[in-house]
Amino acid sequence: MQFASLAPTTVHRLIAHGIAALGAAHILLAEFGLVTIAGWLTGLGGALAYTAKVDRLLSDADRRVLTRGEMSGQTFAYFLVSLAWSVPMLLLAMGGTPLIKLELWTILAMLLAAQAVICPAIPMGTIIFGALAGTVSITQFLLSGMIDAAAAAGALVVFVVLGAVEGARNFLTSRMAESAMLEKNEVVSLLLREFEEGEADWLWQIDPARRVRSISPRFAFALGMDPEEIDGKPFIQLIAGDAWDTGQFPSSLHDLAERLKQRDSFSNLLVRVTIRGEARWWELSGTPKLDEKGNFDGFRGVGSDVTEQRESADKIAHLARYDTLTGLPNRLMLTESMGEAMRFAEQWRTKCAFLMIDLDRFKAVNDTLGHVVGDQLLARVSARLKEIMTENELCGRLGGDEFAIVIRDASDLGRVEHVAKAVIERLSLPYEVDHHTLYVGASVGSAVGPRDGSTVETLMRNADLALYRSKDAGGGVHCTYEPTLHADAEERRKLEFSLRRALELNEMSLNYQPVVDAQTEQVVSFEALLRWNSPEHGSVSPAKFIPMAEDTRLIVPIGEWVLREACREATRWPGHVKVAVNVSGEQLLDPHFSTTVVAALAASGLPPARLEIEVTESIFVRDGTTARNTLEQIMALGCSVALDDFGTGYSSLGYLRKLRFSTIKVDRSFVQGAATGNPESLAIIRAVVAMAQSLEMTTTAEGVETEAELNMVRNLGANKVQGYYFGRPMVASEANRLFYQHSTARGAA
Repeated sequence: MQFASLAPTTVHRLIAHGIAALGAAHILLAEFGLVTIAGWLTGLGGALAYTAKVDRLLSDADRRVLTRGEMSGQTFAYFLVSLAWSVPMLLLAMGGTPLIKLELWTILAMLLAAQAVICPAIPMGTIIFGALAGTVSITQFLLSGMIDAAAAAGALVVFVVLGAVEGARNFLTSRMAESAMLEKNEVVSLLLREFEEGEADWLWQIDPARRVRSISPRFAFALGMDPEEIDGKPFIQLIAGDAWDTGQFPSSLHDLAERLKQRDSFSNLLVRVTIRGEARWWELSGTPKLDEKGNFDGFRGVGSDVTEQRESADKIAHLARYDTLTGLPNRLMLTESMGEAMRFAEQWRTKCAFLMIDLDRFKAVNDTLGHVVGDQLLARVSARLKEIMTENELCGRLGGDEFAIVIRDASDLGRVEHVAKAVIERLSLPYEVDHHTLYVGASVGSAVGPRDGSTVETLMRNADLALYRSKDAGGGVHCTYEPTLHADAEERRKLEFSLRRALELNEMSLNYQPVVDAQTEQVVSFEALLRWNSPEHGSVSPAKFIPMAEDTRLIVPIGEWVLREACREATRWPGHVKVAVNVSGEQLLDPHFSTTVVAALAASGLPPARLEIEVTESIFVRDGTTARNTLEQIMALGCSVALDDFGTGYSSLGYLRKLRFSTIKVDRSFVQGAATGNPESLAIIRAVVAMAQSLEMTTTAEGVETEAELNMVRNLGANKVQGYYFGRPMVASEANRLFYQHSTARGAA
């Protein structure tokens, strides 16, 4: 916009310069010959012609991108003109009276002011002219002893230049405001046009008697009638259907009629209407309209048919309370039902019960036969549970292979035992799934309210403790809650106490699992895996102590130690081998985590490019913004970030769009599913590989345990492979030995 504004002012500037040049020539003619004056005018004319040419080339600058050369050319043109105007004052150094110098400065000052006024968009021209011509003039005044004239000239140059800069700022502000207003008007026009051309919305209008007037074609279409049939009929009659004759209006229609009667504005009012005998849902908005005298003149508004959205909302409400796989009530509905049973028991001085059910040996089925068979098995289990239930019981799925039963009236405690026994016996019978005969049992834990808990949460927690007891007993049994079960909580407390001292007592260590190139089978990185060997508790599984560390925030100092140790060990490997460190959400929420990474790299001397941070999708659930910002800081250091267990979490595609990961790790469940020919798993791996390639990311297939699985993921395009086929997690010395053996083998070859 700035440079494009020059072309329209070119003629005015040429006229100003021409008048000024004639005046200066008249003044200088008394001191210098005609030839000198003519030579100066020729040079000035050439500079002005060049400036006009440059202005013309920039006339479309507001519709394209300017190059640096074009901007430099414009600045050079201003310099030539300013230099040409400095020549007369330089010539006066060889002679000239103070009066002639003042007269010439007056012309230069007027030209400087004209430049600032005529070209407010580009202050550079004014600045260059003022700096060059002003400096020469001030110098002449000082050499001639004209101190006052020099001071006045300097002040004028400063004020004009500052004014030019401020004028340019105001020019840009006003142009930006105009541009924003035009864009806003375009958006409004677009919205209106889309509304007018849309098929889902319509305008409606009624008179003071609430009869329809000015029927829009889309409103007539929504009613399924011709405009001539609609005009003049009561609005409520048109949308009430048979209820107009019977008087049995839905409550939403009563609400609409009352608002029209009271002349109240309303917005997004959901109304159940009947159109041609079919029940529909409309969303109406309306406002009273007034005539020129301010009298009520009816209503006008907008409406839309939201039947599909309403049905979708009902489906969503159903999905919110029912498990998609089994069709059973989910955790939310079970919790609500348990709350109702607790209130019923309190009101009538009865008892209620909550049973938690966990399938025995289900994980083995899921791991060996895949998720498809596992899901089918869960569906068969849910069908058997439904067969056992009476009107007094409600069964549902808590998640995974965990189910629950709410017994509304458990005054007869024998009913609790009967239901638990029936569940164990019924679920322990063999299943025929996908040509497989499967055997899974069930463990049951129960708690009776309000005896074992006065709140839903307490009752469910105590039933869970009872379930742990039945699992510890080997499964296939029913255990009731006992206060002694809280000893398990005490055991957890002791484990937490030991965990707090584990780092201090050097009980933690790292194992490293190799990640190899899918084609060359050469080691490209190691994943650092944390291990804890406690003198009191023995070798504690990471699945047990890592969640505890996250719950207690101990994961922050433990994670810091892991980073330092992994970086230190990685410096002993070849320069192309990376180390991958798993990071939990608790660590990413720590405001000092990026500083921790920097400290670990600095202390070890490991290049940032050799450190890869592995995260799972769960880190984005609590505070996705903070986690993303932290990861962006880490990537800015030069470290890479990998997304682990891809596809098993929450919204994978959304995270890939928001954050540029270096690697996507395909979860082992998909690899194993694909190896068994599962079409969904194969499709998922293909899609992940294709998407990663388009996003310039690499893929790592996890859980590769056989040569068949290796060939499968290699053919599907995975870049890297990790799994027991190439090595189990090993201590640091064994990891180093891999490189030593490889070097020895190459030397022997």
